[in-house]
Amino acid sequence: MAVSQLRAKIERHRPGRGVMKKSGKAAMMRMVTACGAVGFALVLAGCSAATVDEQPSIYSATMAKPIPADVYPMIEGKRPAASAQMSNEEAAAQEARLTALSSARTSGKISEAEYQRRLKELQLLAANHGTDTLKQIQN
Repeated sequence: MAVSQLRAKIERHRPGRGVMKKSGKAAMMRMVTACGAVGFALVLAGCSAATVDEQPSIYSATMAKPIPADVYPMIEGKRPAASAQMSNEEAAAQEARLTALSSARTSGKISEAEYQRRLKELQLLAANHGTDTLKQIQN
């Protein structure tokens, strides 16, 4: 084959150059026209003048009502404690009691056995206080 024949053959088969036949171009035009018609129909359907009774949504109707302050959840304000809290006076009295126990032990006024008994009593109180309080709250 001659060079000119090869060039002509390559030119014929190059992409975008005479590859699509006339019937292919016509099919493409039909597809574009059909897509355009469907798009136009959708636009016309969106312009329909159907009336809809405007009713407030559930959300806006709920938000329009006043919400009573004594109903859970109340976000504002200080929350009450689940149980009575120790006051500053009670804390000071407890501290004085523990300090007196410690000083009585160091001075020898109470025996080691008595000190250990009182210490164990306080440790049991510390260990069980949370569960006992929880039982009181639940009942």
